[in-house]
Parts: sequence; structure tokens; C-alpha cells
Amino acid sequence: MNAASPAPAHLRMAATVAALAVALAGCGASTNPRTPTSATPIPAATPSDQASPSDAPGQAGPLPPTAGSLPPGQRFEADDAFLAPDGKTIVANDDSHEVIDRIDIKTGKVVWQYGHYSVAGHAAGYLNGPDDSYPLANGDVVVADIKNCRVIEIAPSKQIVHQWGRTGRCADVAPRTYGSPNGDTPLPDGGLLITDILGSRVIRLSATGKVIFDIHVPVAYPSDAHLDAQGNVIVVDYSTIGAVVAVTPQGHLLWRYRPTSGNGRLDHPSLAVALPDGTIVVNDDFRARVVVIDPRTNRIVWQYGRTGVPGHGPGQLNIPDGIDPVPVGIF
Repeated sequence: MNAASPAPAHLRMAATVAALAVALAGCGASTNPRTPTSATPIPAATPSDQASPSDAPGQAGPLPPTAGSLPPGQRFEADDAFLAPDGKTIVANDDSHEVIDRIDIKTGKVVWQYGHYSVAGHAAGYLNGPDDSYPLANGDVVVADIKNCRVIEIAPSKQIVHQWGRTGRCADVAPRTYGSPNGDTPLPDGGLLITDILGSRVIRLSATGKVIFDIHVPVAYPSDAHLDAQGNVIVVDYSTIGAVVAVTPQGHLLWRYRPTSGNGRLDHPSLAVALPDGTIVVNDDFRARVVVIDPRTNRIVWQYGRTGVPGHGPGQLNIPDGIDPVPVGIF
């Protein structure tokens, strides 16, 4: 299946999540093992099925920062990127350069940056492997600081206002320490869902930091876990033979998608999100596409991108490392 394929009517709402594959362009090579090259799509969606996936290629377009909005000598390289709750800015983590950027959608300008460009560290104002920088409704940004083994919440003033884990203490003993966290999904109840690479663990925290569950997930390299509508964990295996699994809060496997060959095979998927109709949207990084999988049939029912053909043209993606369902009309 290549580029954007029309979906049956009952799948259109789900497929629209991948309909607007907006690449944050102007990027070079990344040194982070999660992102060997640069492009991060923000597939946009509507919960009201206002757009058809068959229209997707014509709606794709880049959203780079405008020229001159970064300090001299800096280049923009996006990993994951997420829309702010007010719909006015995008927050992207540039893990290759150890910074987080907030981009104004209307002007395309970088209006805020945290970290020291191309300098990793653990002191105040420094990051070491930032991943999944989520903008919060209060204006703060929460980010998984992988190599510092912590998750931190950063205020607009650039002060760390909350920290989960102990800086430099890399052990999966939540809530005291975390083992190389690469996911920090904010939850509607004010809590967090933390994904630990070390030990292949997913930890749900309450708004007060209490551990609600701490489970092992059956994948070699967990990445960016999310919850589905029932509260089960959806997490990918970021491996050459990639996978997506659904696991209960008690750690019981409910479902696994892991074809080992053919068009259905995933190659280093890094994020999966459950959609309201029960399908799951996945960015399949090394096969240059975003796909929608129906767990009832274990089949790909729609995709954006040309399988194994990275690029920046219409209907193409280049190592899509992030997805974020957003309302139609934002871009």
C-alpha cells in the first residue's frame, strides 16, 4: 500500500488522523538513535470526520521555523512535536541539539527555547536526550530527559517546577527513579504515563505522583506509551521487526501486531495512539509512513507515505518519528 489510499466510510475518522502529514522541514541528520534523520510529521485529525483521507496528499505541507527565528549558527531538527492546547503553538524536541523549541503557528517563528544548543548536561537549563516535549494547558512543558533519567516540567520562565526521578540515577524503581524514560504522556486526570526503556516498563502516575501501576510490557524497546479509552496501555516495540501491543494495567497482554514480512511489517515504529473507533494510528519510522491498524483484523486499513520510499514530496514522509491528532483547521 503506497501513499494515501481511500478508506471505507466507517474508517474515515480514524484515517484522517494521518491525513495531514505536516513535515517540520529544514532539518539535517540526527545523532539520536531514535531519530537517524530529521523529519517529524504532525498528522492532523478531526473527531467529527470533516475531511476524507483521499484528500490527504493535497493537504500536506511543511511547517518549518521561519528564517532568522533561531539564534545564529543553529539548525532546526525535530523529533516529536505536539500542538499546544490553545492551538497557537507547536512544541518540538530537537534531541540532536539538546533543546526544546516552541514554534508560533501563525508566524512560523521559534518564540521560546530551552536547553543549551548542542551541549548536553544535567545542571539547571541543560538537557541530555530530550524526548516527547508536551505543552501543557498552563503554559509549561513536560519532557522526558532520557540520559538524565528524569522527567521534568519547565515553566515559561525556564524554571524547573517539577521533577520525577533523580537526576543521573538510572534505575526502574518508580517513583524514586526511572530507567531512561523516553515517554511522558500527560493524562486527562493530571497524571503522567512514563515509558522506561530500562526494564521495558510503563508507569502510570497520579496527579500527585503516586504510582497507579508499574508494569513490564512484552517488547524489547518500548517507546512513547499511551492509554486507550479503556485505560489499557498501547505501546510500540522500536525494533527492526517492530510491533504494537495492548496491555492491561495489570500487565496482561491483550493484543499484539507483529508481522515479520510483507507490507504489514513495521520497522522501528516509535509511537502508537488508539483512536475513538478502536483503530490504532502508528508512525512506522524506517518504512517512511504513518499507518492505521485495525486490531479486529490485524490489518493495515490506511496509510500515508510510500512504503520504504522516504521523501519530502506529495504523499511522502521521511522517517516520521512523531504523530499528534489535532483538529482540522489549525494549519
